Amino acid sequence: MPRFAANISLMFAEHPFLDRFEVAAAAGFRAVECQSPYEHSIGSIKARLVRANLALALINTRPGNAAIDGFGLAAATGREREFQARVDQALQYAGSLDVAKIHAMAGDAPNTPENARAFVANIREAGRKAADRGKIVLIEPLNPRDRPNYFLHSTARAADFIGEIGLANVRLQFDAYHVALIDGDVTRRLRELAPLVGHVQIAGVPDRHEPDAGELDYPAFFAALDAIGYDGWVGAEYRPRARTEDGLAWAKPYGILPR
Repeated sequence: MPRFAANISLMFAEHPFLDRFEVAAAAGFRAVECQSPYEHSIGSIKARLVRANLALALINTRPGNAAIDGFGLAAATGREREFQARVDQALQYAGSLDVAKIHAMAGDAPNTPENARAFVANIREAGRKAADRGKIVLIEPLNPRDRPNYFLHSTARAADFIGEIGLANVRLQFDAYHVALIDGDVTRRLRELAPLVGHVQIAGVPDRHEPDAGELDYPAFFAALDAIGYDGWVGAEYRPRARTEDGLAWAKPYGILPR
């Protein structure tokens, strides 16, 4: 049975960020994930995790100002030092907060050979530093409808990059929502990419709301996760239609019940 982590960057947004930890726990979650925790100190986040008895499953490298940095820097030729500084920051948070996985954001960058080389070198260096700390680095293709200028749009290319980087702790972040909009046939792609998958996320297709309606059969997808032996957290990274707690009926069969 899948184990779900609430993405508190999108869910429970009707509450102040630091309050979302306890609200997520009260709704029945045992773990959360967060896109960018860096506006808050490590100490303040740790206190909330302890108080709520939650695990923090995933953080991203700091995206920066989207208008300037383009949603990450891993594929930005000439900005390698800045990207590695963001990796170091993420590793500092991950080490102090017991976070196992870091999504290294590629950023908005043209799909050129130069940027591809920068991406491989940057992620390889990030992976080496993360391995020294027992952490996993994830790369994630984002769909071109939502992020038209993002460097990494292809699951096949992500798999090729992971092979080229050649580190056991550099893995694929398989977001079923993005994969549905990139490739379709999501459960087949999951089975094909299973050896590379390091983290899974979900959202309804095509509107990125609760995973209880739309084009993707999530009960079948969850059964496929069980079939491939995935036992990590599944990040619920969706935008609730209304109040988050009112849209959690989809999660009740999987043990997400108010405490």
